[in-house]
Amino acid sequence: MAHEATIPAPRDKAPRQGEVLLSAEGLTKHFPIMGGFPFKRRIGAVQAVDGIDLSLHAGESFGLVGESGCGKSTTGRVLTRLLEPTAGRLVYRGQDITRAGRRQLAPVRPEIQMIFQDPYSSLNPRQTVGKIIGGPMEINGLRPKGGREHRIRELLEIVGLNPEHYNRFPHEFSGGQRQRIGVARALALEPKLIVADEPVSALDVSIQAQVVNLLQELQRELDIAFLFIAHDLAIVRHFSDRVAVMYLGKIVEVGDRDSIYQQPRHPYTHALLSAVPEAALVSDEERAAHQRIRLAGDVPSPISPPSGCRFRTRCWKAQDKCATEEPPLVRIDGSRDGHLTACHFPEDPTTEREEEIILDPALRDLEADQSGPGAPGVEAADAS
Repeated sequence: MAHEATIPAPRDKAPRQGEVLLSAEGLTKHFPIMGGFPFKRRIGAVQAVDGIDLSLHAGESFGLVGESGCGKSTTGRVLTRLLEPTAGRLVYRGQDITRAGRRQLAPVRPEIQMIFQDPYSSLNPRQTVGKIIGGPMEINGLRPKGGREHRIRELLEIVGLNPEHYNRFPHEFSGGQRQRIGVARALALEPKLIVADEPVSALDVSIQAQVVNLLQELQRELDIAFLFIAHDLAIVRHFSDRVAVMYLGKIVEVGDRDSIYQQPRHPYTHALLSAVPEAALVSDEERAAHQRIRLAGDVPSPISPPSGCRFRTRCWKAQDKCATEEPPLVRIDGSRDGHLTACHFPEDPTTEREEEIILDPALRDLEADQSGPGAPGVEAADAS
């Protein structure tokens, strides 16, 4: 039996503002595919997360965006050690927790909490709200001043619920209220970092803003670092200070909010931003850079991703080099500090196009037919 390295308990003092709280180096998570008879032979792997580097700082709100299936949720679960990483390194406040066992992780668990995507399945229907929120305190042996029930009622009030609902069951609440219960549960141990995995995607649009504003207020008042995972760029724009864009298990661009939304350098980021409604854009720079891009084809399979740059099969700028060399995530000359891009031919952020880019051949032909002879041309490019 392998001996687990002993990890010292986290420092009692609060992390300094801007201090690196959690960092990932070459973080990888592959899910094996079993086949043959009797299904005991590994025949492949789903490369959900494939060698990403990420750092989260104390007190910051960090957004992680991308299409469904790109590995965002898996990244969140590996960062919280709900899933074991296949490879790479995880460091929390200077401590390597990559291979730490349950006992060694015990001092770290209270400081890293998670809010799950589905408020309907993440709460035990057989437990009262008081039991759900108080469960983490009981497991960790915490006895708050005034008692656990007093603290639970206090948390309910903090997230905008009636403290008198302490003895109610989850089915008696709406979706938005259930998500608030999930937020209260995450706050019960006074964490330093909360990973919010698409916390509003299962809610009505009218409720989403209320929950996002609640999280933003908590982040600001309690000085908690947030990793906000979402596919809605408008919500991420409102919530996050820094943003990372993910595609097929890889991070393709990282930067502060303004540089990502006003001067995106990666073609995939351009394509994502083109889906944001113009009404959600908040500055003239963002409106000037806004253009419609329709990508051809589907996201390749994570079982057998493309060689080189994984976006090249849908990219209008792809060349031979993109198929043979994987672009590193580096700072491009002229970009703002901390703005990293993984592209051999990054977009020029100062170039403004008046035409649309139509990448789907069927849509391109339809637009051409509708424009008729003599109509203004449309810039077109097929996916390579």
